[in-house]
Amino acid sequence: MWYRSFPQAMRERFGGKVYKLALDGGMTCPNRDGTLGTRGCIFCSEVGAGEFASPACTHVAEQLAHAKQRVAHKNKGGQYIAYFQSFTNTYAPLPYLDALFRQAIASPEIVALSIATRPDCLGPEVLALLQRLNQIKPVWVELGLQTIHPDSARYIRRGYALPVYDHAVCALKRAGLEVITHVILGLPGECREDMVETARYVGRSGADGIKLQLLHVLEGTDLAQEYREGKVPVLTLEEYIQILEDCLSVLPPRMVIHRLTGDGDKRTLLAPSWSANKKLVLHAIQTAFVRDQVQQGSRWTDDS
Repeated sequence: MWYRSFPQAMRERFGGKVYKLALDGGMTCPNRDGTLGTRGCIFCSEVGAGEFASPACTHVAEQLAHAKQRVAHKNKGGQYIAYFQSFTNTYAPLPYLDALFRQAIASPEIVALSIATRPDCLGPEVLALLQRLNQIKPVWVELGLQTIHPDSARYIRRGYALPVYDHAVCALKRAGLEVITHVILGLPGECREDMVETARYVGRSGADGIKLQLLHVLEGTDLAQEYREGKVPVLTLEEYIQILEDCLSVLPPRMVIHRLTGDGDKRTLLAPSWSANKKLVLHAIQTAFVRDQVQQGSRWTDDS
């Protein structure tokens, strides 16, 4: 069993464990402020995937301090990544972004800056800013792709076409930045091969890393209403693990696997109920990977 895990890559790069500190930059999203829509993506909660981030009303330094306290018992080495997770973290005036990100990387304990955003929110000035910051500390940009399939993209109200993602990856790589692509497994209407096709596409897109995320149905989302109406089937744990194995097999060996699943806030999680037990899920995944002798890239080719 082998795949290029995030902890392994961090040990190779920084010489030890590195923990992400989830931060909230106080931004919104063009899918919520009326530019593209007002209700966000169909699966997105009112906190925009920032369930575990500190409140945006607090100063970045305070957010970092609070986040460090939460993982202090696990992180004896004291190395962290400042991770802006909630909503679209390049969707603000440039001076605001500049000040925010510089505050986040000011501490010597912060070894990298990770920014979650949309591919359609990376204009030339933002790219230039990220390029400058990358000269100080490594900057990673996480792009919310979710799927390559047009019907699914329309269903989740993603709000941009696939070539926008391709352009963003090329522009980020030209600027010397690292790219992580976020993919959701289990979207309604997608079969296993559809999900594997998305992973394969990401593998050849030029991205440096991938996050494979189980679809969570959360209270307060439009997806929750469709789930209650019986329109949203959810994966079993066994189905999810098989899809993970297939996805890893078509990803290039160099690609860092930043996530194999994800945490849904237990207070708002509707389904799948099995995903609430993170330890059980991770144990089941690792056990299956060993049993099935999973090898990242076993079906990868440059033209795959």
